[in-house]
Amino acid sequence: MVAVYAWVRRHPRLVDGVLAVVLAFSGLATVFARGDIRASPLQIAIAIPVVFRRQYPVGAFAASLVVGGLQVLLGFRPNTGDLAIVVLLYTLAAYCPRRVSRNGLILCLLGSAVAMIRWEPTPFDLPSWIMVGSIIFGGPAVIAWALGDSMRTRRAYYAALEDRAARLERERDAQAQIAAAAERARIARELHDVIAHNVSVMVVQADGASYALDRSPERARQALSAISSTGRQALDEMRQMLGVLRSADERSGVAPIPGIGQLDELLDQTRASGLAVSFSVQGVPSPLPSGVALAAYRTVQESLTNVRKHGGPAARAQVLLRYCEDALVLTISDDGRGAAALSDGAGHGLIGMRERVAVYGGTLEAGPRPGGGYRVTARLPLAPLPLPGEQPGFDWRTGAA
Repeated sequence: MVAVYAWVRRHPRLVDGVLAVVLAFSGLATVFARGDIRASPLQIAIAIPVVFRRQYPVGAFAASLVVGGLQVLLGFRPNTGDLAIVVLLYTLAAYCPRRVSRNGLILCLLGSAVAMIRWEPTPFDLPSWIMVGSIIFGGPAVIAWALGDSMRTRRAYYAALEDRAARLERERDAQAQIAAAAERARIARELHDVIAHNVSVMVVQADGASYALDRSPERARQALSAISSTGRQALDEMRQMLGVLRSADERSGVAPIPGIGQLDELLDQTRASGLAVSFSVQGVPSPLPSGVALAAYRTVQESLTNVRKHGGPAARAQVLLRYCEDALVLTISDDGRGAAALSDGAGHGLIGMRERVAVYGGTLEAGPRPGGGYRVTARLPLAPLPLPGEQPGFDWRTGAA
């Protein structure tokens, strides 16, 4: 049935043509049965406008009224072919403004009154004559107009709903873009913190190397090695962050760089807000690059924020840090109703977390848990990404393999 309806919607002119043929043959059958063959051209003429009723509703209705007026003027009695006027009145009400279709209804009712007087002379019982005539001649016109006007109203309502849905989708996309831009700006501020931290370490090591250069060459060598390592790390983190950022840098004050060591304070603050949080560590903890530690801290922070917002008053959260040989795996889960609350598709916090983890070549998965609640899993590689042009076995200081 759905396929048939779809086919009908794709071929409206063919459907209207079939309807016009049916009305024309019905009218011709009636006039042949009466023996009044002279009315045959009018029956064909009144059915032809039905073919063009969707494209030219006003013109088709006007043409049918003219043919109907000629039929009344020449004294031909009504037949089933005259239902074309009713079909065209329905089309006029369905596709044209109400002020236009209302005028069409008035003309149709006036024509029906004239036809009734022409074909049925007024009897002595005038009230009964008016009631029967109104039902037979005016009733179909009123019903057709009401159905067509209802169809026009319903079509306009559906169009308004579609427009509203499209507008809401555009607004949602715009909000997602704004959220992504805000997250990039925040990453830019943290880029300033990370680079400033590494550069300050390099400055201190360089000052120490200059003092120890003559007195303790070994310590000077160690300081230069630390400068080299810190500089490579700073360049690596800056390259990774700038690969994501697309907006201009923002000026911001220097702030302490949060990391794994600050998770205890974060969890204490979360518990103080009323959310029960458990924390566990698996594997052997090892020092992390400051950028990776910052990404891990922000991922835990944003995930717990989402639990507070969407998990409900009775939600409980679990934070798990698993140190693997080549990666740090974070798992933040809860038993609340966060999956239902995040079902609107906005997920601005998830967008920020994915971008932050992607900066360091990591991956992030988020979704509802099988037993209820929500889970966020982030994997952050511990091995630094190769610098541009760097291959395994390549010495970046000498340019030789």
